[in-house]
Amino acid sequence: MAGSLLLDTSFIIALFARDSDAERVVAAASELFLPSIALGELLYGAEHSTRRAENLAQVEGFAASAAILPCDAETAWHYGEIKSSLRRRGRPIPDNDIWIASIARQHRLTVATRDAHFGEMPGLVLVS
Repeated sequence: MAGSLLLDTSFIIALFARDSDAERVVAAASELFLPSIALGELLYGAEHSTRRAENLAQVEGFAASAAILPCDAETAWHYGEIKSSLRRRGRPIPDNDIWIASIARQHRLTVATRDAHFGEMPGLVLVS
């Protein structure tokens, strides 16, 4: 799978675990993007881990290798549309993942994820 990828937290954790399938997907990508939301989730996890310093260094090193995409007003429009669509269909999904999906739609990026519920969100291209 070549192209530009937005990496979800679940996918990054697979990379940290040296999952060979995740490594192949990343190796084939032309560009890697890290949503600021996923960075926050990774930092939170590192802060609460038993190997805090090691995990924070790993997250920091990874963040330095990818372009970090923040949320802005356009992202918020996508968020509103996606969350409304999910609510109408009775498909609740964690808010952070809706924000990640919103960034992906905004920038027309493929989402690399291990979370099946990303398939519930309209307008996304996924790879797992």
